Amino acid sequence: MRLTALLVLATATALSSARPVDAPVFEITPMESTIKFDVKASVAIVGKFEKWDATLTFASPELSTGVLDIKIQAASVNTGSGMKDGKLKSKDFFNVERNPYITFHSTKFEQAGPNTIAIDGDFTIRGVTKQERLIFTILDPKARAAGTGIITGAMAFDRKQYGMNSGIPFIKIADRVEVDLALKVHRLSGPPVNLE
Repeated sequence: MRLTALLVLATATALSSARPVDAPVFEITPMESTIKFDVKASVAIVGKFEKWDATLTFASPELSTGVLDIKIQAASVNTGSGMKDGKLKSKDFFNVERNPYITFHSTKFEQAGPNTIAIDGDFTIRGVTKQERLIFTILDPKARAAGTGIITGAMAFDRKQYGMNSGIPFIKIADRVEVDLALKVHRLSGPPVNLE
């Protein structure tokens, strides 16, 4: 009887110590968020993606445990011009028939300033993956404690490194593409993320 009680106590202790640390749970709302891009050109090329999804997860309150995943439907590109959209969807650019998604999967989170977070990750477009860095800023520092607010992010990449070497007829296009994100983030449960 005593042995059984000891085994039960040991099992309970092991289970309690194996219980994961309470972690913050976040939701990103696409309807209240935007993903836009801008390319310097002789005729403005500014657009956004209409269909995408993103998740932000943490294994604990520590910032370094964060994981950001963004999955964009490349065919949802919208520049306001059917001609430009068609060209961007073609095999010269996004090649949406063979590569329907543009993705970002984070590999490292670190605090870069009082309200700034640097996120390194694998960026994939038209089947080519390279390491890029997203810099996010918390717009309203007071929202940090509440866990709800807009965070804005920026990233730039060289389109030719991803095989987008062509141009658009009669339009001179720069190689650098700038991406801007405004994500509405809401903490559903758990403690706030530890930020300095």
